[in-house]
This record gives sequence, C-alpha cells and structure tokens, in this order.
Amino acid sequence: MDVSAVSEELAELEGQINDIFRALSNGFQKLEKIKDANRQSRQLEELTDKMRDCKSLIKDFDREVKSLESGNDANTNRMLNDRRQSMVKELNSYVALKKKCGHSGSQSVWVLSGPVWVLSGPVWVLSCSDRS
Repeated sequence: MDVSAVSEELAELEGQINDIFRALSNGFQKLEKIKDANRQSRQLEELTDKMRDCKSLIKDFDREVKSLESGNDANTNRMLNDRRQSMVKELNSYVALKKKCGHSGSQSVWVLSGPVWVLSGPVWVLSCSDRS
C-alpha cells in the first residue's frame, strides 16, 4: 500500500526523509574522497545536521501515524509502523557510521562495501576501519 493512500502529509514526510537518506549516502561517499581534516570535519558536521533533520521528520511521521491510527485498519497501522521502524533503523545505521568514522584521521581507511536496498532503491554503504 502506498502511504499517499493513507495521508498526503505522510507521503510528503516520507519523501523528505528519503531525500535526506539519499543525501546522507552521497555525503558519506564524498567524505571518502576528502583528504583534508578540516574539510572532513565540516562534511561530518553537515551530515550530522542532516541526521538531526531526519530524526525530526521521523518524529513528525510518527506523530502523524498516531493521529491517524484510530481511523485505519490493523494492516494499515502495521504497515505504517513497519515503515517508521525501517526509517529509524536506516537513520541509526548512518549515526553508527558517523560515530565509527567521526575521528577517522589518517589512521583509518574507507572501504566501499556492497549496495544496500532501502525504500528508495540501492545505495552504497561506506565502512570505516582502523589501520592497525
């Protein structure tokens, strides 16, 4: 079922969240190519701001879902809650990646792992590992 069939506001919020997820994916790919520590730091700050915005939008999505709950059937409510949980998991994966690579410096190497499927299609996930 398409979210727009339930609520246009939910569809709009979901679209904004998916746009931020694409921007986060692209931002972490850019981060891989940045050698200058100051530029890396600025890029991480921008990514952090995007994650903060995304968290706020997910909360708005959740509030809207809860306000519509009584008018929806059980399957619709389950689908909306599953979408919200999926969004939270995706955001948490970016938060974990940021925490892992936030202090990367010259001691770490970026590795491009395989594609991961999200609501909007495949994206590439970067991982950061320490050189030891």
